[in-house]
Amino acid sequence: CAIPSAVRFPGVAIHLAEPRMGRTRRAFLARLALSKGFRVMDAYSSEVTHVVMEQTSPEEAICWLESRAAPPPGCNRPVLLDISWFTESMAAGQPVPVEARHHLEVAVPRKGLPSPVWMPPYACQRPTPLTHHNTILSEALEMLAEAAGFEGSEGRLLSFCRAASVLKALPGPITYLSQLEGLPHFGEHSCRVIQELLEHGVCEEVEKVRLSERYQSMKLFTQIFGVGVRTADRWYREGLRTLDDVQKQVQRLTQQQKAGLQHYQDLSTPVQRSDAEALQQVVEAAVGHTLPGATVTLAGGFRRGKLQGHDVDFLITHPQEGQEAGLLPRVMSYLKQQGLVLYHQHQHQHQHGHSGDPTHLPPRSHTMDTFERSFCIFRLPRPPGAAVGGTQRPCPSWKAVRVDLVVAPISQFPFALLGWTGSKHFERELRRFSRKERGLWLNSHGLFDPEQKAVFQVAAEEDIFRHLGLTYLPPEQRNA
Repeated sequence: CAIPSAVRFPGVAIHLAEPRMGRTRRAFLARLALSKGFRVMDAYSSEVTHVVMEQTSPEEAICWLESRAAPPPGCNRPVLLDISWFTESMAAGQPVPVEARHHLEVAVPRKGLPSPVWMPPYACQRPTPLTHHNTILSEALEMLAEAAGFEGSEGRLLSFCRAASVLKALPGPITYLSQLEGLPHFGEHSCRVIQELLEHGVCEEVEKVRLSERYQSMKLFTQIFGVGVRTADRWYREGLRTLDDVQKQVQRLTQQQKAGLQHYQDLSTPVQRSDAEALQQVVEAAVGHTLPGATVTLAGGFRRGKLQGHDVDFLITHPQEGQEAGLLPRVMSYLKQQGLVLYHQHQHQHQHGHSGDPTHLPPRSHTMDTFERSFCIFRLPRPPGAAVGGTQRPCPSWKAVRVDLVVAPISQFPFALLGWTGSKHFERELRRFSRKERGLWLNSHGLFDPEQKAVFQVAAEEDIFRHLGLTYLPPEQRNA
């Protein structure tokens, strides 16, 4: 029930100091922070807790602060911070702890990028942490990638995704265009976008996309559970623009889309890590009751260290091959009896899913697998006394959360875990690397050598990386 635009961190009040930042860039950064639920103070006052500056020396920062009115007695002086704290906080979606390197009160040698940086071409060959130094640049490219996807332009989508992914893996911030020289996947278009952002703080093309009616409608529609790009595009061409427009066509919607529309407010609010952990306990209890010994693993972005996401993915298996067969309907029945399921759609296992033989699987299936799974909306009880984002108004006693439950036999579990951990771009690159560089087919069921007609046996994710000749990357380094 939190309102997305509401203040999420009332204890933090940011003032973006303009001297080296420029008005346009400052306005852009302020909009970014507001969209993520931060408070941004336009004027400096005693309420400000964090002053953020760009390309400013500690001496200049202290002079700037001293030229302002001293805070009233009992008020703390705000912390003077380099822009790096701000960009890391935006990437994390919440204020990151202030470390020594963020402070402007003490002279810290500024670490630029060693030049030139060597970067391997595939995202699966390089660690990509959750927070990085180039958030504003990568988010601009990812928005263009998303817009290209809405237009059905797979080539442009991939180009922008690959360039954004490189930015995320860099050891320091890009401040000059020349630092992109020699980096893979930076074509003319991506370079032009980066150049505009570096020079002006905004990119005209990105702003045009962000404000366009088509992008806004497509984004709105594809956020409805059960609505893909094709459906959203059809609705747009038919003249639909808002949720009210969709509601008027409710007789044409699938059951899944009706459920998505009914719970839209909850489902479009990010799921917090605490929600994912609460749901894991609920699912573990149901699975343990139904089949003792079976395990439940949290996958997706939460496994990669994210603090919030759009949905929650759980992988279920049993150490004894075959024991997991028929488990999911029994688990769902148990959860329904407890009144925890608002909607669910069962996907039966395809006939070859249990054979453990990926030779029968469509080798180029990138996203869909043939595991038995349930697409659900769960009714997650809220802790008593929870309030609506920052207000005193009490929340409803529960909220709707999107959950996927996936059952994999133990022989395929490492592949399923790798595939369901993501990120989407990391997985895409891993499969492309397997095919192009190693001549092997990889999907969420197995790794197959088409020449030898052989399937690789593995016990853990590490074995898959080893068979591909890659350094193992833990989940928190797969945020490509």
